[in-house]
Amino acid sequence: MFELQEQSPLSYLKQLSPIHRFETVAETTIEKIHPLSSAFNTDSIKVLSWNIAKNNQARHWREDFLNILQQHQPDKILLQEVRLCAVEKQIAELTSMGWSFAPNLIDTFDNSYSGVLTATKVAPLQSQAKITKHQEPITGTPKVSLFVEYSLGNGLETLLAVNTHLINFVETSKFQAQLAEIYAIISQHQGAVILSGDFNTWSRRRWLLLLEMTAKLALTPITFSPIEAQKIKRFLLSPPLDYIFYRGLRQKTPSAKVINISSSDHNPLLVEFHL
Repeated sequence: MFELQEQSPLSYLKQLSPIHRFETVAETTIEKIHPLSSAFNTDSIKVLSWNIAKNNQARHWREDFLNILQQHQPDKILLQEVRLCAVEKQIAELTSMGWSFAPNLIDTFDNSYSGVLTATKVAPLQSQAKITKHQEPITGTPKVSLFVEYSLGNGLETLLAVNTHLINFVETSKFQAQLAEIYAIISQHQGAVILSGDFNTWSRRRWLLLLEMTAKLALTPITFSPIEAQKIKRFLLSPPLDYIFYRGLRQKTPSAKVINISSSDHNPLLVEFHL
């Protein structure tokens, strides 16, 4: 017979520590195809970008999100820190939209993926995930970017939507390495681009590196009014952490909003484009 041994407190705490709780996943995408259209309405493309802080299974987050959907009716939704149940693989609030999800880790505590998700009513042409080669300390997990290409309806031009969450708590060279990975993929795309997410630009050095990369790609940051810009997530007096950049589109003015919510420490960014 096997003798049941009492687990030591140290062993128990070790199992609960982040480095044992979180596991990295393969570089892949999970797709839920539910297209209502083959191309965007180029007169109006409303884009929502939001780091939801892994709260999408909480009631107060669902209330915030449903209010945003009903009031603003975004055509494209780019979310960071989304939790996706590894068994169900669905998000009830997005039943009317198709989506692409790129995980960067699995939480063994509740068997859920975490990553970035891009949702829209337009069928994607192709999608690709890119996981960083470096990992964040404590959790020992990487970050991920999701690249999804869509038709703009003229048979020639396409829109590349890039949804990213940049690596944090590491030296600048590792942050710069992730920017280089994003740059390499966007630079191969000749059409319109939307780049958005949580860039963790809490230092001036990180912020300048981001602006340098986007300038090389001819990407323009969304223009927010001073009042709206004050609502964007920052650390003390740091530059903003969340951005939407674009190319090959026109920003409708005044359309850029930062929506006050209570279910995440990041407020959602909303903007309307047209061709």
